[in-house]
Amino acid sequence: MRLSNISSKAERNVFGPFAFNSRSVRRRRIVTVWPGTEAREEHALVHAAREGDRAAFGRLYDRYARMVHGILLARVPPPEVDDLVQEVFLSALRQLHALREISRFGAWLATITRNRANDYFRRAIPDKKVTLPMDENEAENRSNDQAAEEQAAIILEVVRALPEPYREPLILRLVEGMTGPEIAARTGLTHGSVRVNLCRGMQLLREKLGESAKAHHEPEE
Repeated sequence: MRLSNISSKAERNVFGPFAFNSRSVRRRRIVTVWPGTEAREEHALVHAAREGDRAAFGRLYDRYARMVHGILLARVPPPEVDDLVQEVFLSALRQLHALREISRFGAWLATITRNRANDYFRRAIPDKKVTLPMDENEAENRSNDQAAEEQAAIILEVVRALPEPYREPLILRLVEGMTGPEIAARTGLTHGSVRVNLCRGMQLLREKLGESAKAHHEPEE
């Protein structure tokens, strides 16, 4: 697929290597956007979690894991994201008693996530990675996946270089597969702002990818 040809049909396949994988973080069912009755259920879940109900907090994890993953992916190196997802939820669990408006749980959690991403860069210390030898099967699998991962990484870096108002909703849409209404419901943003930012961000992304593809195919003088 050409980089400048990204579309809603191909988007989740392109970003597969970076999308939230519930099995790699926690074996839980990913829950989609909820109607009004489930919004009331969420209120009850947050209230129960504040009273120490860990099962209720686990249900909240189900609903918000993709959002947290996407916000982190918009800001920190992809290999660090899964561990930071866990840190965000542990931090939220410890701070849940301080949440004043239960109806603002999603926006509150999004703020914790952004703050944790900022903390990552303040605290991160480069370390030496130990490279372990690979067996033949592992080497072959890595070779087969390398092209797809490289393409996804190129597009992801373009998205991450976009202005902040577009970067986060685009990753939540393209990588995590969340709909516009779901992004608004999870993050506490208005439907109108999410719709506008997705539209403008997508247009800007296509322009940037087109410029990148054109530069890549221009012959060197």
